Amino acid sequence: MIRYLALDEADRMLDMGFEPQIRKIVEQMDMPNRGVRQTMLFSATFPREIQRLASDFLANYIFLAVGRVGSSTDLIVQRVEFVQESDKRSHLMDLLHAQRENGAHGKQALTLVFVETKKGADSLEHWLCMNGFPATTIHGDRTQQERELALRSFKSGKTPILVATDVAARGLDIPHVAHVVNFDLPNDIDDYVHRIGRTGRAGKTGLATAFFNEGNLSMARPLAELMQEANQEVPAWLTRYASRAPYGGNKNRRYGGGGGRFGGRDFRREGSVGRNLDHYSGGNSGTAYGVPANYGGGGYAPGMTSAWD
Repeated sequence: MIRYLALDEADRMLDMGFEPQIRKIVEQMDMPNRGVRQTMLFSATFPREIQRLASDFLANYIFLAVGRVGSSTDLIVQRVEFVQESDKRSHLMDLLHAQRENGAHGKQALTLVFVETKKGADSLEHWLCMNGFPATTIHGDRTQQERELALRSFKSGKTPILVATDVAARGLDIPHVAHVVNFDLPNDIDDYVHRIGRTGRAGKTGLATAFFNEGNLSMARPLAELMQEANQEVPAWLTRYASRAPYGGNKNRRYGGGGGRFGGRDFRREGSVGRNLDHYSGGNSGTAYGVPANYGGGGYAPGMTSAWD
């Protein structure tokens, strides 16, 4: 008999249209009901509407937040640089040259470059290779075998630059990534959090660089707020853009965020003071209903949210 059901990156699985398939799995005859099986959902971000949807699969569940959900770890140094669209490639090359010169034995550190489109990934990869920077790609048009080959080539250092779409932003544990470059900023601050989370893992430090221009105005405020929360240096020009920009950063979401930034609060708490709900928050910056939390450890990385019954 099945005793445990676990969904990793649960918010994206439910958000990206897999809900019918997940519902079909949990409603099969050989699947114990939610009062019998133990169900665990994990993600670094958990928007309110996704929590509501997930509650269909849970019963009397515990909402556990380690660190500040949706924030980045302080092991990642974040930099935002103003770069016009036409200057992005030359600016990236300057970064890669400097990185190579400062690397051990003149070697290129593992660098993950995020772009928004599959065509853009292939084009940038070709351009990098033509200019002496061995690179490979991962995106939705590549077969599983091609993706695995690209990952092996990247991890081994044979092609130390991986150009990727958001297909590589979650679920991939790639050790020793030194630098994440948001060549194209996403339209969703949650996606930014997941992207830069590919570095600064397992206690190691990492660097995240974002190219920003007028096309990213909707990200100005959430990006500045995120950096400020993580005690990062926010450029004065970004603060000016943030002060006059409309709040954005989740416009591509199927559901709105709400319920606290990045879904960092149990949505059941909204207007439910006095209800008997379980909510734990751990890590140095965690709180449980506004009280400093003492529940920590457990092997969870900062900024991870989980819910289970």
